[in-house]
Amino acid sequence: MPEDNEVLTADEAAALLRVSTKTVLSLARSGSLPGEKVGRAWRFVRSDVLAYVRGSRPQAGAEHNG
Repeated sequence: MPEDNEVLTADEAAALLRVSTKTVLSLARSGSLPGEKVGRAWRFVRSDVLAYVRGSRPQAGAEHNG
């Protein structure tokens, strides 16, 4: 699905997970939730966020091309 590679903000990832933005940022900083810092803001790939919920980790080096 193309929307699986949608890039989310921390607020959007928090809404998807139904947790606070603070929790998402804490998980990202600890490396538990895959994300990338772009400037001062974090960005998350929707499929990575969903994989986190399922308890699976995305493959290292996996590319998120549309």
